[in-house]
Amino acid sequence: MNPWVLFIIIASLGLGTTITFASSHWLLAWMGLEINTLAIIPLMAQHHHPRAVEAATKYFLTQATAAALILFATTSNAWMLGEWHIQQLNHPLAATITMISLGMKVGLAPTHFWLPEVLQGLDLTTGLILSTWQKLAPMTLIYQLAPNISQTTLLVIGLASTLVGGWGGLNQTQLRKILAYSSIAHMGWMMIVLKYAPNLMLLNLGVYIIMTSATFMMLKMISATNINTLAMAWTKAPALITITMIGMLSLGGLPPLTGFMPKWMILQELTKQDVPLTATIMALAALLSLFFYLRLCYNMTLTSGPNTINNKTAWRLKATGTTTPLPTMAAISTMMLPATPTILALLT
Repeated sequence: MNPWVLFIIIASLGLGTTITFASSHWLLAWMGLEINTLAIIPLMAQHHHPRAVEAATKYFLTQATAAALILFATTSNAWMLGEWHIQQLNHPLAATITMISLGMKVGLAPTHFWLPEVLQGLDLTTGLILSTWQKLAPMTLIYQLAPNISQTTLLVIGLASTLVGGWGGLNQTQLRKILAYSSIAHMGWMMIVLKYAPNLMLLNLGVYIIMTSATFMMLKMISATNINTLAMAWTKAPALITITMIGMLSLGGLPPLTGFMPKWMILQELTKQDVPLTATIMALAALLSLFFYLRLCYNMTLTSGPNTINNKTAWRLKATGTTTPLPTMAAISTMMLPATPTILALLT
């Protein structure tokens, strides 16, 4: 891709998210979301592969539907109550429709069906942008909208997303689909605690973005897209595969790694709020996600490739991309649990 075109696309991505961050009017926030959507579509379709074009088309149609619903709901609220401010979406029906459409934008259940298919059609770099940066603007609006959404709605969306994210990833062999279902599950954890402790939702979002970024970058370095590739990757870079395994366990929420911290604090908050049944279901759903991450770790480190293979065994290949942010991301995504008291103090 032409460097100037790439610069314009990246600048548009940043501009769209910044406009949504800075807006207090629904029309301005909607414009930011639309700039964001239109900026990433050329990145999705840049390889001119049928799967990439299909993924870009699906993404465009889904995001356009969600944007139309947001515009319809907020205009209806302004028509009935005369208010365009983001935090004044007081009509219950308009607030619920807006919440569902924002959930469609980030891939929350039950409007999650597009996310695994779209992510599967993208390369790992564009998939990284879709899984991290593209979630910031909608999650900011959800954060501001939280006081106007009923706890029952958030509870149903959160539980459904966590269970779908856990069960959906069990039968997958493609790494991008597994990471898509992981994204759905993590979004469910954020929705569960949003009403009780919004700061914990922001903490979970930040930790998720760091862990997912590290995982995507490590998978890109070893050029892995499915489980069979992982099984043959040990000879490429043993140290990197070890770090990838630890990062995936952290993404699954295994103590004493960083990924356990937000789950621990959310379960603690749910217990404080006297909803032990919800906390129990969430803890059990986390085991589903942990299972398919353990399966990936088993394939990476405890299996070796078959003796009769048609292609040459990969052997200590050189890195194909920049590794500058990877050590920092990997360290934060695995070793931040001891800093939990400090983070709690900052949050309160």
